[in-house]
Amino acid sequence: MIGRIKGILLEKTPPDILIDVSGVGYEVQVPMNTFYQLPEVNETVVLYTHFVVREDAQLLYGFCNQKERALFRALIKINGVGPKLGLTILSGIEAADFVRVVRNNDVTSLVSLPGIGKKTAERLVIEMRDKLDDWQSENDGGSGGGMQSPALGNAIAEAESALVALGYKPKEAVQAVKRVSSPGMSNQELIRQALKVMVKV
Repeated sequence: MIGRIKGILLEKTPPDILIDVSGVGYEVQVPMNTFYQLPEVNETVVLYTHFVVREDAQLLYGFCNQKERALFRALIKINGVGPKLGLTILSGIEAADFVRVVRNNDVTSLVSLPGIGKKTAERLVIEMRDKLDDWQSENDGGSGGGMQSPALGNAIAEAESALVALGYKPKEAVQAVKRVSSPGMSNQELIRQALKVMVKV
């Protein structure tokens, strides 16, 4: 089990990143809430990880703190919620907001996330409620240094690709990014604002 990884951040292509650890490049998938807090490329990054072994792949998921990883691990134990959907959930909604949604039995907010139907949302509310008894809202501070804004056209394309990778339909991604885009925005800012538009919590 790989529980923590520290190295040099080589690439950031949400939701995928590449980390150099003593000459070995580790591909790690991260939720957008963690992506927003990543340092700049070529700087040191530390992530708590969850390692998944399948017949056809070995996948590493990274999180900015242990609380978020614990929530991810609780999510993927729910019937019908695999790692990909768990990543999508933690990309579309802040961990603290997810806890609030579950405690308030807010099925509607969960259904707005891609890949979650009413039955899955209801199951999440019922099965996650007991798992969140010890959860306390935390303020982990501001995000890490922001990414430098590329040309808006490139930022838009990267944002759309990231949203599609998270499970949104291409048409939805294009419309959401178009709705929030303005000159000077980075791909990170576009993704964050587009997710706010698509996920009403």
